[in-house]
Amino acid sequence: MTDSRIDFRPIILAGGSGTRFWPRSRRSAAKQVLALDGERSMIQQTMDRLRPLAGEDKMWVITNDLLAETIAQQLDVLPRERVICEPAARNTAPAAGLAAFLLERMAPESVLGIFPADHVITREAAFVKTLRAAIALAVEDENMVVLGIQPTHAETGYGYIETGEQLRDGIMHVRRFTEKPNRERAEEFVAAGNYYWNSGIFVWQAKTLAAAVREHLPEMAPLLEEIAAAYGTPRFAAVFARVYPQCENISVDYAILEPRSAKGGQRSKLYCIPADFGWNDLGSWSALYDHKLAQGLGDEQENVTEAGNSVLLEAHGNYVYCPSKMVALVGVAGLVVVETDDALLVTTREHAQDVGKVVKQLAQQGREDLI
Repeated sequence: MTDSRIDFRPIILAGGSGTRFWPRSRRSAAKQVLALDGERSMIQQTMDRLRPLAGEDKMWVITNDLLAETIAQQLDVLPRERVICEPAARNTAPAAGLAAFLLERMAPESVLGIFPADHVITREAAFVKTLRAAIALAVEDENMVVLGIQPTHAETGYGYIETGEQLRDGIMHVRRFTEKPNRERAEEFVAAGNYYWNSGIFVWQAKTLAAAVREHLPEMAPLLEEIAAAYGTPRFAAVFARVYPQCENISVDYAILEPRSAKGGQRSKLYCIPADFGWNDLGSWSALYDHKLAQGLGDEQENVTEAGNSVLLEAHGNYVYCPSKMVALVGVAGLVVVETDDALLVTTREHAQDVGKVVKQLAQQGREDLI
């Protein structure tokens, strides 16, 4: 556990549909409930690594009706009432804000951590150590803390955090957030040395985040407060279903952190703790390929195969998932091949970020059975 004097409450966000991992990821079996990296699902691994910091009775999950039952089964130690089902997808600001207002009523001094359910972290001891530092910083004042990842290359699929002066012990003031830059800007950020990837992991006291929602989202705040007031009563489901869809669809980054960073320096009370704990958000099949290759799971030609059997001839840098069939690749490079019972995906690692477009196309065709 963390410092026993600090009441730490992890909030796991698990409402996404993981469209870039189609065809394995579907609305009712999304990325976060799949075992993409090992035997346990992504959300199970997320809970596992939070256990040294908080017991299951302190954890919450925010998801949707399609995934709630699967998550409840996978996280069977989590009290069922701690699995909150959004009636509509509204991004991270409403989800985090709702958690803040719920906990403000229950334990306003508690420290609330926001954690995506579908990230990989390979150095869990370093992760716990970094979080302990973030939790301690959050209770010092009305501080907001984001964990930043040291960039290893000019990635265009991540948001970036520009840091300023150092507070102490590597803790940096945040100057601004920049969403997914183009290649040229990403290269500039990496060369500058004071930019970090935005991990999507945030730490703050419940009362701090609730106050920030009231300040930066004045129209949304009363809606979330109404929902929080109904929690634990027979009318909660009806209030949630009626009110939550009225919330703006917006991320925490855009809604709260960017305007807060504009205050500048100490006035913003917004800090970044640079972290190195083997983080990967597994945002695409290409990212999964890179992760498995880094784990030493590729062959001499850097092919990663999860197949019943395979024959690879003059094939290089391919990812194959086809556990029930023999797969043969001849003279190809950089492919992604993924088979399920009802679908087959063939693309390149270069275009893996575009797989979500297939889901949009299927939706336009009315193929609900495939999404």
